Amino acid sequence: EIHLTECGGGLVQPGGSLTLSCHYSGFTFENNWMSWVRQAPGRSLEWVSSIFSDGTIRDSVAFPKGRFTISLDAAKNMVYLKMNSLESEDTALYHCATGYGLGRRRGQGTQVTVSS
Repeated sequence: EIHLTECGGGLVQPGGSLTLSCHYSGFTFENNWMSWVRQAPGRSLEWVSSIFSDGTIRDSVAFPKGRFTISLDAAKNMVYLKMNSLESEDTALYHCATGYGLGRRRGQGTQVTVSS
């Protein structure tokens, strides 16, 4: 059974940074994608970034390069999302997901709230 567990969210001031973590188990990441997606209140699910098992990254065009960075540590079954220069519009529930784009299976998510 696939398990995805996110953590690292919280309350952060505008301009601040956070790094989200996702531990995955129950499936083989080799030759597969993992993604981060988010859902803000009242909005649909939004793709943030995806990473292939060889480290290839694809970012949503909605996110300027450098502000959000996905990475992985396959030895630890971990995928990360480092977020810089956070804005109030980044307030959302962030999920990691198996697969590319919006993914197939998502975890419960970790809440990120950007507010002064």
